[in-house]
Amino acid sequence: MKALLICPAERPGVHVLAETWPISLVPLAGKNMLEYWLEHLASLKVEDVIVLAAPEAGQIKDFIYNGTRWGLNVEVIEEARELTPTAARAKYQTGPRDEWLAEPNDATVMDHFPGLTHHPLFKDYAGTFSALQSWLPRAATMNRIGVREIQPGVWASVRASISPSAQLKGPCWIGENVRIGPRAMIGPMAIIEDRSLIMAESEVNNSIVGPETMVGRLTEVRNSIAWGNVLINWKMNSSVTIPDPFLLCALNRRAVKGAASGWMGQIASLYSKNKEDLQVLLKHLLLKGKDKTVL
Repeated sequence: MKALLICPAERPGVHVLAETWPISLVPLAGKNMLEYWLEHLASLKVEDVIVLAAPEAGQIKDFIYNGTRWGLNVEVIEEARELTPTAARAKYQTGPRDEWLAEPNDATVMDHFPGLTHHPLFKDYAGTFSALQSWLPRAATMNRIGVREIQPGVWASVRASISPSAQLKGPCWIGENVRIGPRAMIGPMAIIEDRSLIMAESEVNNSIVGPETMVGRLTEVRNSIAWGNVLINWKMNSSVTIPDPFLLCALNRRAVKGAASGWMGQIASLYSKNKEDLQVLLKHLLLKGKDKTVL
């Protein structure tokens, strides 16, 4: 069987998320839309997939390679613009019709999770947050290696480090190589993406903390998306860049707006403010393989 996947092009309503990755590669509960959809198509016994990508086709090709890790044969084709499913069918569905999945599964714009057509992603931040919360119970699928439900409604990677004094309230998701500090409060309705650091006595609820993002000690993230050093209020659809790395910063420079907001800025800030937090940050960076850079 064959199928078409269409990568979403520009989505102005969630432009901050797309500044680091193409929309189809944005991490959502540890995986991106391409991963979710290729896994879904593989479960439907599809063998051949054509992925239609706009200008970011090079990054898509690098990520997919040839599709063998999903047991698929995947071809990435660059398009000048995002095609509709109807236009994609007309252009690419050649050969006998019974070789393709039945409509509408034969051609899909990846702007929603598999099976959640009525929960669109990427129109705005509020819709994206709502769709992700609806997806959360399905996120810990059988092919999600290393994720466990450590208490009702709380899913965490086996490689996450969670302080015994942290409070977790479901539903929430804690990704791979995440560190949760002492007395931190996570949830309800919280998603902590991979390699993020939540410092002691912080609070995250009704919010998403993006990958490789640090939330500082005593910082409260509520009704927001903390993405690097950018804080987005998903209810108001507004965003602000946080200049103080002691409160919020990116642990990877590719997600940083402004040179002073990366982990080097955070180290300088913590050096003069809190020795304990500095030790926690250094340990987190060492575990991420950044020891040579830090030292």
